Amino acid sequence: MTFRNRLASAICLTALLGACSAPSSTPDSSASSSTVENQQTDMKPTPPIAERRPVTIEQLGRTRTDPYSWIRDDNWQEVMKDPSVLKQDIRDYLEAENAYTKTVLEDPTVELRDELFKEMRGRIKEDDSSVPAIDGPYAYYTFYRTGGEYGVLARKPAESAFDAAVEPEILFDGDEAGKGLAYFDTGEIQHSPDHTLLASAIDDKGSEFYTISIKNIETGEALEDVIENTTGDFVWGKNSDVIFWVKRDENGRPSAVYQRILGSGTDTLIYEEQDAGFFVNIDYSDSNEFILIETGGHTTSEVYFFPADATDPELQLVAPRETDVQYSVSDFDGEFYILTNADDAVDFKIVKAPTDAPGRENWETVIPHRPGTLVLGLEAFADHLVRMERQDSLPRLVIRERETGDEHSISFPEAAYSLGMESGYEYNTTTLRFDYASPATPDQVYDYDMVTRERTLRKTREVPSGHNPEDYVVERVMAPSFDGETVPVTILRRKDTPVDGTAPLLLYGYGSYGITIAADFRTTRLSLVDRGFIYATAHIRGSMAKGYQWYLDGKLEKKENTFKDYVAAGRYLVGEGYGSAGNVVGMGGSAGGLLMGAAANLDPELFAGIIAAVPFVDVLTTMSDEELPLTPPEWPEWGNPITTEADYDTILAYSPIDQVTTKPYPAMLITGGLTDPRVTYWEPAKWAAKLRHEAPEAGPYFLRINMDAGHGGASGRLEGLKEAAIEYAFALAAVGKINTVDLTVATEPVE
Repeated sequence: MTFRNRLASAICLTALLGACSAPSSTPDSSASSSTVENQQTDMKPTPPIAERRPVTIEQLGRTRTDPYSWIRDDNWQEVMKDPSVLKQDIRDYLEAENAYTKTVLEDPTVELRDELFKEMRGRIKEDDSSVPAIDGPYAYYTFYRTGGEYGVLARKPAESAFDAAVEPEILFDGDEAGKGLAYFDTGEIQHSPDHTLLASAIDDKGSEFYTISIKNIETGEALEDVIENTTGDFVWGKNSDVIFWVKRDENGRPSAVYQRILGSGTDTLIYEEQDAGFFVNIDYSDSNEFILIETGGHTTSEVYFFPADATDPELQLVAPRETDVQYSVSDFDGEFYILTNADDAVDFKIVKAPTDAPGRENWETVIPHRPGTLVLGLEAFADHLVRMERQDSLPRLVIRERETGDEHSISFPEAAYSLGMESGYEYNTTTLRFDYASPATPDQVYDYDMVTRERTLRKTREVPSGHNPEDYVVERVMAPSFDGETVPVTILRRKDTPVDGTAPLLLYGYGSYGITIAADFRTTRLSLVDRGFIYATAHIRGSMAKGYQWYLDGKLEKKENTFKDYVAAGRYLVGEGYGSAGNVVGMGGSAGGLLMGAAANLDPELFAGIIAAVPFVDVLTTMSDEELPLTPPEWPEWGNPITTEADYDTILAYSPIDQVTTKPYPAMLITGGLTDPRVTYWEPAKWAAKLRHEAPEAGPYFLRINMDAGHGGASGRLEGLKEAAIEYAFALAAVGKINTVDLTVATEPVE
């Protein structure tokens, strides 16, 4: 519900510079020298130096100075919707940073990046398609064209679902809809219950403000109903004449649910959340008999429901919100089955209650709390209840029969793997569809008969350029951390890559919001692994790899456990021969970018390079800015430094930008997106600027801001590969695998 799953001729920026000159000391009080990008044909390029315009911030009796607050456009809300309104001095600075990165990193690796891109593209089946999902008379699925960037939604008659000779009916053509747009993304795309209409939500800025449009499937005619400023989340009413949708408010928060009766041209408020720390979502119940309005923060939730055929519905509450009590709802066997951590069920339990009296006083335990076995989710069918669990850091599926209560689980052999359920459209079925993969095994889609226990392999992900899982080794090791805890680490390497300290190591990490990085299959990683890298993912505290307590032990006042776990995992891998100090590339994005900043401050000499994508690095300032979309909802994750001194001090102690000092930082590639509402563009920009000021002889630091995208970077499956190629070229340069990039620093100390 909450996000954080970021050699040319001289450039003279007159808006920021007094003159174009060689870099020199730049006092904080100077207003005449803000960005320096000096490029002579016979000299190494020097990076831009951002002007320091100190702003003093008084908060809870504490004082700090922000010299780069000017990079945050006061009109940022409008920038999210229309990037052209960005202030010119900010635009000039960001473009100067992009130009420096292009000159020093991108241009010298153009041949390598082209090679990487072709490799990664060659592993994609460009004319791929999903496994059809049956919904009444039709089977719905998506497919891609060769060379296409975006998916196409199509359908066939249900009886022809797997008949390749039957031509599909195209419902939504992403390539056509995204043609000519610098950015294009879809939210929900849903056919109406009667299969006659299609509603689609589109964002063409990267700001995550979606517009919903509706068309008649048979005629292709667009309805007059167009709904603006949505989150992209909506559901159809059961009678196909109404859409319930979620509004994104002026600060970008999912704050309310509205009803649009088709043809009315007006929207009626159904539910509005008054707490800025709660975000709103809407969904169907498993049986599609109810529509659920789910609201909550990181650790507290509340659910309302109403019949799916209602117009102007009267909401019913499942259970009132209680701080730190979470629950989610499935309808099964005529009752609500509720997954909850109530009553100190740290790893969650399952209870049930009547749909006409679902309050906590009527909750009856079905599956009790079992410490160490984390219940991740439920999926209900007419005669079976399926739950996803994680035990000993690995997921499993457990099927429960309605009539007898008998249970069985689906087992898998590999040391580390990922598992997922596909809910599909049908409720009255004995077929469960699930996905399986490992770092070496391409994704497999199975249909599983919950009665006969028979598996039918529906699809194996194709790798057109070839892939043999037997060429790779997948390992799961437990790395001792600083306090005696052990951190699960998933490792992928080629069989012929030595474990003697000579191979470069890429260490990926995240560790926030309870999100656990899956041990899945990613073809892009193979471009590094096949070049001799060992690729490791540390499942550190702040995730739920070892249960919900693992998450609790990596948040708020315990947040530094996350960073120490990651560094300890890196040092352990080095000690075991999976890498060597100074030959490790750290990688993480968003809150994982925070991890990269904190780890670089803790142990800079462990790393040869850092890739920090859309990094959440200005934690204290962001968590003190109530205007930002994610700030109030994320106080339960990080703490509230506006009201609580202890939270202020805790955050200050690890906030990467606030802890930058003169240290031997490794080379860094820092990325961001201009229209990113989750980690705003100014966080990575300010961090890069401060790194250059405080540690100018370290690095170098490459800042790359996508001026046409948001949190997820470039839209389109092929354009995204180009960004991955830049990251991997940097990683290879950082460990000395290529010599076309000069990673020595070309700048003088800045006072």
